[in-house]
Amino acid sequence: MKIIVSKKNSKPHSKSYLASHESKDLLRFLTAGSVDDGKSTLIGRLLYDSKMLYEDQLKTFYKDSKQYGTSGVDLDFALLTDGLKAEREQGITIDTAYRYFSTGKRSFILCDSPGHEQYTKNMATGASHCDLAIVIVDATRGITTQTKRHSFIATLLGIKHVVVAINKMDLVDYKENTYEQIRRGYGAFAAKLEIKDLHFIPISALRGDNVVESSVNMPWFKGEPLLTHLEHVEIVADRNLIDLRLPVQCVLRPNATVRCFAGTISSGIVRKGDKIVVLPSGKTTSIKSIETFSGQIKEAFAPMAITITTNDEVDIGRGDVITHINNVARVGHSFDAIIVWMSESVARSGQTYSLKTSTSTVPATIADVRYKFNINDLSRIGVNSLPGKLELSQNDIGRTAIDVHRPIPFDTYSRNKKTGAFILIDQITNATVAAGMVLEQAPDKIRLEKRGLGKNITRTKSGVTSEIRAKVLGHTAHTIWLTGLSGSGKSTIANALEGRLITMGINAFVLDGDNIRHGLNRDLGFDPEDRSENIRRVAEVAKLFNDAGVLVITAFISPYKEDRVMAKETIGTARFIEVYLNTPIKDCEKRDPKRLYKKARLGKIPQFTGVNAPYEPPESPDLTLNTAVVELDKCVDTIINKLNTTLETNLQ
Repeated sequence: MKIIVSKKNSKPHSKSYLASHESKDLLRFLTAGSVDDGKSTLIGRLLYDSKMLYEDQLKTFYKDSKQYGTSGVDLDFALLTDGLKAEREQGITIDTAYRYFSTGKRSFILCDSPGHEQYTKNMATGASHCDLAIVIVDATRGITTQTKRHSFIATLLGIKHVVVAINKMDLVDYKENTYEQIRRGYGAFAAKLEIKDLHFIPISALRGDNVVESSVNMPWFKGEPLLTHLEHVEIVADRNLIDLRLPVQCVLRPNATVRCFAGTISSGIVRKGDKIVVLPSGKTTSIKSIETFSGQIKEAFAPMAITITTNDEVDIGRGDVITHINNVARVGHSFDAIIVWMSESVARSGQTYSLKTSTSTVPATIADVRYKFNINDLSRIGVNSLPGKLELSQNDIGRTAIDVHRPIPFDTYSRNKKTGAFILIDQITNATVAAGMVLEQAPDKIRLEKRGLGKNITRTKSGVTSEIRAKVLGHTAHTIWLTGLSGSGKSTIANALEGRLITMGINAFVLDGDNIRHGLNRDLGFDPEDRSENIRRVAEVAKLFNDAGVLVITAFISPYKEDRVMAKETIGTARFIEVYLNTPIKDCEKRDPKRLYKKARLGKIPQFTGVNAPYEPPESPDLTLNTAVVELDKCVDTIINKLNTTLETNLQ
């Protein structure tokens, strides 16, 4: 074979040339799949054919191909990434290898991950930093269990772009039917995954077909070669520029009068003058200045490393997370998560580890292993197992309940990859035993059923039916669920509505948020978990009242959509009427009868909805009322008119 030395290193490294490369968009991509599918060979071919190797690299490559080559041809492209001695001797990838290269249109950081099952943790580590995954399938073997495992992990880790490279087409005579058979098989499996952008490309990494240049051996394939696809795939929209998340890495004291807070922006944009809240404390302040290595700037965005100062003296330390005041992360002691178990020791309920997320490390306990996944068909194993009985072994993927020993800020992984990801660390060996992704923090029926019910408890059904009660009382029973910000008028409307209904002969009763917290729910706080439990208990009480024939009016902020959905399911869709008091926050603050907004703005009330805790408006409420423009009597009339179309008796 004639050696053609790359001319890339002969280009003059002028300032304009370097500047052109610095301004290019960067794509991080991963090669994944089963062992011997050709991942390292593909990367080597990409580097070689795109002429991104310098003379010293080429000389070493030619020498290593003669000494370690296992491909049966003059050049073994896998050796360009397999750098460990054991990898070269065995012809396999053991550790994750990274390479940087650039073309005229884009810069790339590629990650070559190992295919052996025992090195799954290495693959997961690499995937956590990538925008795109190339899942390689050996055309002679087809889809394997490890192909499915790597695909599943890639999607769990938030990779939205997947290219299935069907490799070794030269060994199947470039047959289109072989390609189509694998494409259909993978497509059926991928339908169960959340892959937003999926492409298939038939290639031969060893021969170079459809890698950098289109293949003359596969004229039936009309798509673009792999490198062209990588140069043009759109990833800008994947970046989260909405949710400001700035984990504080350290506190700096340049002099005796100034305190600065340094960190790398995980997501979002921050500007000088922005109002911010510090989590988990809930303290509020505003940005006084933003500094970088190059000097002071007016705004910064992910993933910039910055140092900020604030206009107020607020206690901020390492592990805290800075967010915008009306867009905060959740703070709590527990959440459900999908974890990839990496340790040889099994994961059991009740075990305690160190949980590291962003810049914070806290003790955490695996409260329960809910279930684990069958990798072949993604079915759930152990869903009905008793609490504490299910275990996770090495390379298992499962859903778990995690309890942290002090409240931490977090997001769901689907919303924010940085603040929704964590690792579990063995407290004795300091080894990483699992990688986790936070799931939606919703009322967990599985957990309630497992922990709240004894084996010998069954429901007792009354012999008096709802129809009999309605006939005796003269009306059916429903729940009017009033939701909205503090100060939107929930209690005022609830009390006025109750009085009107009583005068009409309707047996009605108000469940008010403050009254409930004085008694039934006095043990609950205001973090997301306790808010959810508060609403769960209220829904159960409302259901019992409805069963007794009483029309219930609830007055609760109930800020989370999932909690209201749970309440609707508990009470019953036919009984549940959701009324959204869509009153602007400025009007709610003007009323502020309890001066709660003022206290929250001063940082005296952490986790106050609308200020430093989120409110998720209903998407399709039964009624929407703006109490800033609609008078009280009109609001009551509107709700009663809605009841007229719902109740089995006319209220006029």
